[in-house]
Amino acid sequence: MRVPPGFFFAGQHAGLKPQRKDVALVYSDTPCAAAGCFTANKARSAPVQDAEPRLPAADVQAVLVNSGNANALTGAAGLEAVRTLREELGRVLSVSPSAVLCASTGVIGHPLPVPKVSAVLAPLKEGLRPEADAAAEAIMTTDTRPKQVWRSVRLFDRDVTVSAIFKGSGMMHPSLATVIAVITTDCAIAPQPLATALRQAVSCSFNSLTVDGDMSPNDTVYALANGRAGNPTLTGPGPEWDAFTNTLMDLCQEMAREIAADGEGATKLLEVEVTGAPTPAIAQDLARAVAGSTLVKAAVFGADPNWGRVLATVGARAGTQGYAVDPYPARVTIQDVCVYEGAPQPYDATVLKARMREPEVRVEVHLTDGEATAVAWGCDLSYDYVKINADYTSLIVSKPDGGVGKDDRLANYSPAFKTTLLVESLSYISRFRGKRCVIRYGGAAMVKESLKQAFCRDIELLRSAGLQPIIVHGGGPELTRTLDKLGLRQEGVLVSDDSGLKVVEMVLSGSVNSDLVTILNNMGDRAVGLSGKDGAMIRARRMSTEDGRSREHVGEVTRVNPEFLEMMLGQGYVPVISPVGLGEDGLTYDLGSDVVAAEVAKALKAHKLVYLHDAPGILKDKELFSELTAEQLQTHLDAGAFSGSMQTRAIMAIKAIGGGVERVHVIDGRVPHSLIAELFTDKGVGTLVTR
Repeated sequence: MRVPPGFFFAGQHAGLKPQRKDVALVYSDTPCAAAGCFTANKARSAPVQDAEPRLPAADVQAVLVNSGNANALTGAAGLEAVRTLREELGRVLSVSPSAVLCASTGVIGHPLPVPKVSAVLAPLKEGLRPEADAAAEAIMTTDTRPKQVWRSVRLFDRDVTVSAIFKGSGMMHPSLATVIAVITTDCAIAPQPLATALRQAVSCSFNSLTVDGDMSPNDTVYALANGRAGNPTLTGPGPEWDAFTNTLMDLCQEMAREIAADGEGATKLLEVEVTGAPTPAIAQDLARAVAGSTLVKAAVFGADPNWGRVLATVGARAGTQGYAVDPYPARVTIQDVCVYEGAPQPYDATVLKARMREPEVRVEVHLTDGEATAVAWGCDLSYDYVKINADYTSLIVSKPDGGVGKDDRLANYSPAFKTTLLVESLSYISRFRGKRCVIRYGGAAMVKESLKQAFCRDIELLRSAGLQPIIVHGGGPELTRTLDKLGLRQEGVLVSDDSGLKVVEMVLSGSVNSDLVTILNNMGDRAVGLSGKDGAMIRARRMSTEDGRSREHVGEVTRVNPEFLEMMLGQGYVPVISPVGLGEDGLTYDLGSDVVAAEVAKALKAHKLVYLHDAPGILKDKELFSELTAEQLQTHLDAGAFSGSMQTRAIMAIKAIGGGVERVHVIDGRVPHSLIAELFTDKGVGTLVTR
C-alpha cells in the first residue's frame, strides 16, 4: 500500500489478546486537519465519547487504537483510561494530549488495562515506519486478514495520496461508521470541508454495509490530512473538493466491500443493488434490508436461488415504512439470471446454484417506482457465524494482569458435539493414513495472504492426520508481474528463450518455492523445496510446436524419478516442487504445474490428485459437476465442453486416472480450507473424478 508522506505506523503486542499485535499507532510528523464519523449506538464506548465532541479539529497528530478490549460500558473508569493514555502518549511523542485520538475494539464490558497499553507506548514510537502493515494487523479482532487500501488523485497539478487501514467483521449495521478505520492523506484541506467529505463518503459506503444487524458501540472512522502534498488548501465546495470527495468515496466503498467479504463466518460477499426507487434514501434502505435479511443471507450460504425471500423483504420494508413501492412489477436477477419479472421466470436452477457458489453473489432488484439507485453490501450467514458469536465471551477468561485470554479447548463443548466431531474426524484419519495426495497449488490461493495461510494450515493438518501431501506449485501473479516488468511476455505468451527461462526458474524455484516452504515450516511442517531438476527428478524434452522462439524452452515430461520422492516421503518431508525439468540435452524446460502434478501423481501411484482452481470445480456452461467418471469426463471433453485451463485440467485428470491415481479432485481455491472440506467430508465441495 502507498502511504502519504509524513505518516508513520507501528503495532505492538501489549497482552490485551493472547497472541498477535493488539495496539496500533498512526502518527503524522505534521499537525493534521482531522474529522471523524461515529456509531449512532447510545452505548458509545469511552474513546467515542472522548473524540466525538473534539472533531473536526486542527493540529491532530496521532491515533492510538487497541484491539481485544472495547472499553465500552466501563463507566467513568473507561473515560479516565482514555484521558490517561492521551496524556502519556502525548509525553512520549512530545505533542499535546489534545493532538491524540483513541479508538478501541474488542470485548465489551472489560476494564481497559491501562498499564499494559502504557508499557508499549515507547516501543510503538521506536517502531514507527512509513509502512502500515503492523498497525493494520494490530487493530484486527475476528477479521481473518489485515485490511489496507489506497488511492491517488490529482489536485491543482499535485499528486495527492489517500490511504486507510481498517478492520471490521462482526456487529456491523448501518448508521455511520460500522468499522474502525484510520484514513490518512497528504491533501491540504481545512477541518470542516474534510468532515463534510468524510460524511458523504461514509453515507454511501459504510452506511450501506450490514453483516449481522447489530451495531457496535465502538464504530469509528477517522480522517487525518497533513497537507504535505502542497496543494492550495481546500476550504469548501468546488471542482477540486469534488475530486477529493469522490476519491474518498471510492476508497470507502472498497473498504465496505472488503469488510462484508470478511464478515464473521462469511464464505461469500453479497452485493444488492436496488434501482427504480422513489428516492435515494428509499433505495438504500431497501438494498440494506435485502442484504441484511437473515433468510436471504442463509439462502446465499446454501447457494439456494430463493428469490421469493428477496421480494418478500422488499415488500415488508416498504410496508412497514410506508414507501410508495410496489414489488409486483419488479424484476429480480441473481448472478445476472432473471428469476422474476412481473411474474416468476423460468431458469435452470442447477446452473444458478453453481453460480451462487462463487465467492461473490450479486442480487439486483429493478423497481418501477422512480429513478433512484443504491447498492448495499453484506455476506452470507454460515454455521461459523453462530459458532463465533456463541463462543465469543463464554470462552473469554480474565487474567490477573487485566488482560483477557481465550479458552477454546474442545473440553468446553457439549458431550454430544464432541462425540460427533471426534468419531467423524477419526474415521477420516484412519481412512487416509499413509495415503499419498499430490496437490497442484495456484490461482487465487497464491494471491490472498489469508488463503495462503489457510492452505498451509490445511497441509499441516493433512500431514498430522497421516496423509502424505506432495505440493506442485505454479508461478502465480508474481511470475506474471516479473515477466511483464522485464518485457518477457508478448501478447500474454512467455518469451521463453534463455533470458525468459532464467527468470521463470528464478521466480518458481527461488521466490515462490522459498516463500511457501518458509510458511509451512513456520507452522511446524517438515517442508523441503525442490526443483524438478533436483536429483534428476523430472526429465523433459522440448515440446513440439510451430511457433518457434516463443516456445523454445517449453517442454513436456518424459519421466519422473519416484525413488527421489520416495526417499523424501520416507523421511517425513513434505516435498514442494517447482515445475521445471531437466532435458536429456542438458537444457532446462518450463513444464507447467498442471502437467507436473499429474505426472508426479502417476509416478507415485498417489491415492489422490487435487487441483486448486479459480472456479467451484469442473463446469460445463456454468453447471458444476459434483462427480464424474473418467469416461464421462472424456465424453464431455470430446464434445468440446471445456476450454483454457479447465480443458487442461480435464485432460490431466483423465491421464492421472489412467495412470493409476484413484481419485482426482478439482476444487475452488478461492474458498478458505476447501482442501480440508473436499477430502474430509462425504459430499465434498468441488468435482470428484473417479475410475
